[in-house]
Amino acid sequence: MHTEQTMFLIICSAMVLFMTPGLAFFYGGLVRASSVVSMMMMSIGSLGLIGVMWVLFGYAISFSNAGTGNYLGWDGVIGIDLNKIFLNDLVSQALSNDGAGLAFAGFQGTFAVITVALISGAIADRAKFGSWMIFSGVWATVVYFPVAGWIFNFRLQDGKVIDGGWLVNNIGVLDFAGGTVVEVASGASALALALVLGKRFGFTKGMHAPHNVPLVLIGVAILWFGWFGFNAGSELSADGVAALAFINTLAAPVGAMVTWAIYEKLAHGKPTSIGVASGAIAGLVAITPSCAYLTPGWALLLGGIVGVVCALAIELKFVLGFDDSLDVVGIHLVGGMVGTLFIGLFGTNVGLLLGFGPAQLGRQAIGVGVVMLYAFLMSYALGWLIQKTIGFRVTSTDEIAGVDLIQHGEVAYAGTDPRWTWRG
Repeated sequence: MHTEQTMFLIICSAMVLFMTPGLAFFYGGLVRASSVVSMMMMSIGSLGLIGVMWVLFGYAISFSNAGTGNYLGWDGVIGIDLNKIFLNDLVSQALSNDGAGLAFAGFQGTFAVITVALISGAIADRAKFGSWMIFSGVWATVVYFPVAGWIFNFRLQDGKVIDGGWLVNNIGVLDFAGGTVVEVASGASALALALVLGKRFGFTKGMHAPHNVPLVLIGVAILWFGWFGFNAGSELSADGVAALAFINTLAAPVGAMVTWAIYEKLAHGKPTSIGVASGAIAGLVAITPSCAYLTPGWALLLGGIVGVVCALAIELKFVLGFDDSLDVVGIHLVGGMVGTLFIGLFGTNVGLLLGFGPAQLGRQAIGVGVVMLYAFLMSYALGWLIQKTIGFRVTSTDEIAGVDLIQHGEVAYAGTDPRWTWRG
């Protein structure tokens, strides 16, 4: 029996699940007041849909085992373990002996939910909710579930983690909590969707200020809280490695907050709360793959670097001409890449600049490249297909007016609802 491990995973799972409502607050505060319901519903809708899919077959794909007699697919790349449909094998195990495996399945399910929701920030103000939900379901099936298996396909044996996906076992990629699976995959997919849907009407720098800064900061606080469960929980046990992941999940974000604020002061004259909040998220993104492979000093340096790199990266959309509405590409794709590659430079016992040669850096680059290319190509094809058939983008008229009433028949604030306008 591993009751302590089971309880640890249950607590961390609840923390990570809380991140998706936190993301809804974060994204909702950043958009226009007439789009906040739509923006938040894209996160909440993902929570419902992907949660259902995870129980039905998502876990069976991500954690398939070709050694069973009920496996269908290409071993190590994509397949499904029919024994794990509806989590059946884990339920019987939990009820008869040990619940750690079932708790682990729940923990991993919360990762799937937040990853899908992250993508939505790239298409704020202009996406149809129904089309988004179709994209989310198909994307999870053909991108997230298989890619999670490439990294996260661990097995628990006597309470210990053994094995891993093919990028871990065959290539040797180090990714502790999902820099490739969560951050690079969502960021690359966000770029693909931004290209498919095109620019918002009147796209230009500074076109819309965040409509509710306190809502953004509340969202960041919830995300950061949940991220401790995200990273430390990936050790699957409350031990010294989990403690290292925990402290690094503090060190990197605070470093990024400071450097992002300094960058804003030097580049624009004033540090902003939105910039500092974005710095915190960038630091959290970057430390996700590396939180167990760095000492706190290197984690602090990583945060300091990524705070500037991501601040510069979000400016690229105006140079290159793509409309990533809420900077998913600049923060999650770029931050995830930097954090994953940083292991190859400064990772304990593997880092090039610590005297251990370039091999691990090469492995990290392969992991980033494979996941980024696969996620981008699949997402672009899927987004293009939806746009050409049922349509993914709302009309320009609906976009200008605000999508909340059109897509959901409600608004976030009564004062902006024409149905509440007094007629004397």
